[in-house]
Amino acid sequence: MFKVLFLLFIVVPIVEIALLIQVSDVIGGFATIALVIATAILGAKLVKQQGLGAYSNVQSQMASGQLPGQDLFTGLCVIIAGVFLMTPGIMTDALGFMLLTPAIRQRIAKTLIEQASVKMKSSAQSNMFGQGFGQQHTHQDAQAPFEGQKYDPFERKAPQSESQPTTTIEGEYKRKD
Repeated sequence: MFKVLFLLFIVVPIVEIALLIQVSDVIGGFATIALVIATAILGAKLVKQQGLGAYSNVQSQMASGQLPGQDLFTGLCVIIAGVFLMTPGIMTDALGFMLLTPAIRQRIAKTLIEQASVKMKSSAQSNMFGQGFGQQHTHQDAQAPFEGQKYDPFERKAPQSESQPTTTIEGEYKRKD
């Protein structure tokens, strides 16, 4: 954690200042300041547009009972991009605009899903599903909670078991004190 904070608060500003100095030597000081301001304004407009779109998609999917995994991830990326674009600098602006690009967001999401599935498989193999100590279980027993389930966080459906249909019971709850 210390290394991450060190990178964020020491290395990134130093790199940003060095890049701003190099850019100002090429295009001039006032042009560099105008570039930083212009990217902040353009970034704010793009963040607002994409953020509102993701928010409305999440709302509509939740209202229809679907899982809004992809749009939640899009919203998170848009928030991070907004922070990058509001930070003065060349490198952070480039990272912010990259996060606003749908193709790059999809590639990041795919990588994160692959990492999560590897961790889920390794935790299943190490018997991390609440079974008591000293009990002997096979690898097949450890995978039983996921048996027959297909879940893709970017698919717009709730996970369902292939062998059993789900039943939804609706009702109202009233608390009486």
